[in-house]
Amino acid sequence: RLRAGIYLDLYARRGKRGGAWMDVCRSRFRDAPDTQPPVAFLTCNFAPPGRAAPALLTHDDVQTLFHEMGHVLHHLLTEVDLPGVGGIDGVEWDAVELPSQFMENFAWQREALDLIARHCQTHQPLPAELYQRMLDARHFHAGLHLLRQLEFALYDLRLHAEYDVARGPRTLELLAEVRRSVAVLTPPAWQRFPQAFTHIFAGGYAAGYYGYLWAEVLAADAFARFAEEGVFNAATGAAFRREILAVGASRPALESFRAFRGRDPDPLPLLRSYGLAT
Repeated sequence: RLRAGIYLDLYARRGKRGGAWMDVCRSRFRDAPDTQPPVAFLTCNFAPPGRAAPALLTHDDVQTLFHEMGHVLHHLLTEVDLPGVGGIDGVEWDAVELPSQFMENFAWQREALDLIARHCQTHQPLPAELYQRMLDARHFHAGLHLLRQLEFALYDLRLHAEYDVARGPRTLELLAEVRRSVAVLTPPAWQRFPQAFTHIFAGGYAAGYYGYLWAEVLAADAFARFAEEGVFNAATGAAFRREILAVGASRPALESFRAFRGRDPDPLPLLRSYGLAT
């Protein structure tokens, strides 16, 4: 029985829009007795194969593919028959990245890489030394990256929550206050970061930039269950599909997370993934 469909457009070409994204082609919809299966687009811009060579993906490319496939699975595996709350539609802005960031974790697991990572000529698996170097690079300056994300999120929230008509936007003054509380490295006074912070002024993330980091917390904690029970544990995978992917926005995302994890989110797995906790 046909469950879902996907259109793939993986390679870069002249005139094609850059980046990588998933989009909805058709949503699941029940019109008794028939059910319209969901269909998704998955678009990337990987280097295409040559005349005598296959397409070769960097590890960043693999993470991108897994990330976007998380969105695709969220759409395709829904069991909700109403398009407005099925799949990715209607999911809270600060949780919609949970499946995508969750899937990125597989790109760092030895068990997963052993299934897909091969030398294009010798077909040898990824050497242990190279794998360890990848892990070391992942953790390099991880603490600074985390603080930078906290800076962006706090600035965004305070900018919108504390606006006072009498005082004006306090654009640079507020940024300086936030940096004094979290920044390790402070840019020079002439820097005008807010004027280029397009995520919150032109990108749809106004008062919502924190969602990036919060989704990382959810994703890392969800994946921690797989780390505990087995990366390819079928029962754990079925629970993730049933409690997270299948329900869409038919219930609050936090309830779905609790149903899968059995508790509220814990930031410790995220800190461990950054190499900042044991």
